[in-house]
Amino acid sequence: MDIKWKKYSHSIMTKAIVFILMVTCFTGIVKNFADVEIESDGEFGTVFEEDYYHSEAYIRESEKIVVGLTRLIGEFKNEEHILNGGTINEEELRAEEDNLYSDFQVHSRDYNPNASEDENYKKFKEVYADKLSAARNKLIRNELKEFHVILQNLAKVEGPLYYASDGENVYSNTSMKENQQFKSYPSYMIFEEYKREVYPEEVNENEYLPWMDEILDGLDPSSNAVVYVAFPEEFLNQKIQEWKQDKAIAEKGLSRLLAFLTAFILTFGYLAVVIGRKSFTDREVHLQSIDKLYIDLNLLLCIGLMTLWVGLMDGVNFQNIDKIVIPITLLIAAPGFVLVLSMVRHLKNRTFFKHTLIFTVIYQIIKFIKNVYDSGSVGVKTVLIVIGYPLLVAATFFIFPVTIGFAAWFAFKRVKAFTAIQEGVEKIKDGDIQHNILVGGKGEFARLASNINSITDGLNKAVESELKSERLKTELITNVSHDIRTPLTSIITYVDLLKTEEDPLKAKEYIEVLDQKSQRLKVLTDDLFEAAKASSGSIPVQLERIDIVSLVTQGLGELNDKIEDSDLDFKLNAPKDKVFVTADGKLLWRSIENVLSNIFKYALKGSRVYIDIEDIGHEIQLTFKNISAYELNISADELMERFKRGDESRTSQGSGLGLSIARSLIDNQKGKFIIQVDGDLFKSIILMPKHRNGHE
Repeated sequence: MDIKWKKYSHSIMTKAIVFILMVTCFTGIVKNFADVEIESDGEFGTVFEEDYYHSEAYIRESEKIVVGLTRLIGEFKNEEHILNGGTINEEELRAEEDNLYSDFQVHSRDYNPNASEDENYKKFKEVYADKLSAARNKLIRNELKEFHVILQNLAKVEGPLYYASDGENVYSNTSMKENQQFKSYPSYMIFEEYKREVYPEEVNENEYLPWMDEILDGLDPSSNAVVYVAFPEEFLNQKIQEWKQDKAIAEKGLSRLLAFLTAFILTFGYLAVVIGRKSFTDREVHLQSIDKLYIDLNLLLCIGLMTLWVGLMDGVNFQNIDKIVIPITLLIAAPGFVLVLSMVRHLKNRTFFKHTLIFTVIYQIIKFIKNVYDSGSVGVKTVLIVIGYPLLVAATFFIFPVTIGFAAWFAFKRVKAFTAIQEGVEKIKDGDIQHNILVGGKGEFARLASNINSITDGLNKAVESELKSERLKTELITNVSHDIRTPLTSIITYVDLLKTEEDPLKAKEYIEVLDQKSQRLKVLTDDLFEAAKASSGSIPVQLERIDIVSLVTQGLGELNDKIEDSDLDFKLNAPKDKVFVTADGKLLWRSIENVLSNIFKYALKGSRVYIDIEDIGHEIQLTFKNISAYELNISADELMERFKRGDESRTSQGSGLGLSIARSLIDNQKGKFIIQVDGDLFKSIILMPKHRNGHE
């Protein structure tokens, strides 16, 4: 027992030592950043710069001079130009005017809501003349202030020589005026006529040099604007020496930073692996007292510590920051990493999300509601929820938004279930007995939905039986014969035979034939009734805007199985844009369907069927072309007659009414139906009035 305790104590001691090293390394990283910032007044990027001419420091030294000179000659010109309003930003001035005009509309009695905008604006200019002038003067003062700030900054420049001129205004700290004079110095920058010339050549390789290109936009070549800057050797030597010192500090700081960073990663990685375990072979995670703190509260404390560190560092004098950064960082980093390692233990224990206060509260709420919901009647549940929810809100007031959110979610789920049942009952009431009400979960609403669905099952069976009967009627109508005289003649003939027949067996056969022909005649009579109804115009017509391309395309899609079975190759030629006609959508498709039915019955198997949709002015022409399987030795007018078929042998099952019905329906819609025969080529043409907005 003593040996095990010693091993365990040694493990705790090791972790404590590593923890101290980790906090120390982290503090060293922060201290190192502070040292580089204070000592070199720069960044670690200096380490990777080859020399002063490739450095950011050289470009910034030049930029602060060139930018100021460019603004002086390109924007400000001179003080008189500023006072005359030459530098006023029109957008800013317009914004000031808009603000004053809004004030005029709201507060001024001179604003007339019945007057025009121009009249009110003219009045505004008169009434607010002083305020507009004051706003303009304010902008001028701001520009003038900025102008003098730039002059003061340039006056403080020591070492570099500069000359800037736009042909009229000159700003310089030297008597030199020619670019050749500036080029005699060991380093210079020449900007003129949108050109940039720098020396020495190494500067052209400086990655920060493009910053200077924006300066050229401020020069107006038409005014002979130029900017010359030269750096004397003494000034350069001083700056080069400063740059080398900064580079040395940055290199030293980077080395220390990498060392501290490596040590920090190793120590933190070690603790992340062994924390919560007594040994490397121990698979169980042992939580500590600090781990009882909820993860979300832990995160808030970490954020608070970081905010405290930033606040304390921000309040320290910059020159003394290196003296205070270590104690402040140590005092805050130590408890901070204790909290971080606590979260690591929960990650390893797979309790990171489960150990949050929000999760715990929500879980308890859900558990409570579930227990209430799964027990007792609806009345008991309602009473318990009404009593329990206020108590829950009072107990969890510190996360009141979460409680309200969960209650809203629960109520939404219940209301959604009730709404689904209500909408489902409405649909079933309106005739959609195939509708199935889906309500997930358990409870009263789920059981109610299940009971309603059971009722619809019985209705479905009854409706399916009725629909089957209707389908049989429809199939009967589609198989109407074109020859009404054949069954009638057969009936007369067999009646005459039956009158003289004495053999009972033959008489029975005649009766059977008569029965068959009479039934056939009845079917044909019904089809004739439909044709008569269509031709009489008693079918109601509702004219509307119809996209005929979509109508045909969708219809062919619905008939896809029938097209495939027909062994016919359909070719549709239609405009890419939508084409609209004025028609009754149902009657128009019924007419087209009759034409297609005629094609299915009489077209030559294996041939092509062409469907063309054309815009011919005030009408849209829909043409169906197919090759007839039978010899067309009759005229188009005869084919249009009722009971006429191209199959003179009467072997097909057509009724001869399809095209006649189609023509009557098209006539009722104020269209035209035409048939053309050219040898074995059969054409059915439908002409419909084009809608006023015929295309989209």
